Amino acid sequence: MMRRVPAPLWLAQPSRFAGLAPRNAAAALVALALLLLACLLVFAAPVPPAASGDAAQRSDDQADVVLYETIVANVRHGGGYYATAADAMRAGDYPLKPFVTFRLPTLAMVQAAVPHAIVVILLYLLAAAVALAWYRRLAPAFARPPPRIVAMVLLAAGLMAFVQRDLLAFHEIWAGLLIALSLGVHRDGQWLPAVAFGLSAALIRETAGLYLLLMAILALAGGDRREGAAWIAAGAILALALAAHAHAVAEVVGPLDPQSPGWSGHLGFGFFVRTMTLSTALMIVPLWLAAPLVGLALFGWAAWRDVLGLRVLVVIAAYAAVLSVFGRVDTFYWGLLVAPLLLVGLVFVPDGARDLLAAVSDRRRITVKRIVR
Repeated sequence: MMRRVPAPLWLAQPSRFAGLAPRNAAAALVALALLLLACLLVFAAPVPPAASGDAAQRSDDQADVVLYETIVANVRHGGGYYATAADAMRAGDYPLKPFVTFRLPTLAMVQAAVPHAIVVILLYLLAAAVALAWYRRLAPAFARPPPRIVAMVLLAAGLMAFVQRDLLAFHEIWAGLLIALSLGVHRDGQWLPAVAFGLSAALIRETAGLYLLLMAILALAGGDRREGAAWIAAGAILALALAAHAHAVAEVVGPLDPQSPGWSGHLGFGFFVRTMTLSTALMIVPLWLAAPLVGLALFGWAAWRDVLGLRVLVVIAAYAAVLSVFGRVDTFYWGLLVAPLLLVGLVFVPDGARDLLAAVSDRRRITVKRIVR
């Protein structure tokens, strides 16, 4: 017994929801409705303090960025990273405990070693590499050029914050681009570049270590032990780097230095939605429209019948959970780790929604019978 599968609208092949049994399709529709309702929790989520827009107030509006710029400048002039970072954090009334309040030295050391203009060029080249990798990866997914163009526009909307020169010293900007590039270059049997870029992201911002863990689990679940071992090895390298980092931090932190208030904000799913609206072009869209678009983007990634679509969905969902449980109002920028790719999921929504509705309403069956004479 076969179910009728409608021809794709934009995609080269039917979506993941094509041909579902009506009962399963109805359950998926209910899940989508609940997801969209959950997105409305954004109206109950706290809002990070708005920037004044006054250049004279930049030290307050972008205090973290100014802190990182100060550290880079002092290292460039001969200061040691950890001593310099400790002094700058004390001057800015930042907590110095536990050791993860200090950023890994990777980005600061690189930026201190090369001219500022080169750092700007590297950022733009990295963003361009993300766009090229995803254009090549998405091109075969669509039957015609228009949806490919739409996908690239949506990718650009997700990269809006990642090409701002004022944020050069912000670690999540580089780590988010490297995660997006890692996913974009991933291919079955050709995973080494993806592992290398993922490890680079984690060595810049250790919270990208979750990405390494997720990719290891997905690789092993997919039956590729070699790839899984490579991601585990990358995680081991990160663990060694963090151990050395913790030791170096202990050398410059004193007993009277302040402790972090912790990372257990319990701000809920609405806070994740809020971070996505602040980290992408959705910030220029009314919140009543931007919030459900976040949910639809997640639905779109679920609809793409490709193993990469599932990986992107799992990564975004995992960081959504982290932000929902552990995020604080002043750590909304964690969302930048997954923001570049979120909106691309919207390009899969037309086919996914049509296939889901068709599956729910389909009561016809094509029965194949074998007649023996």
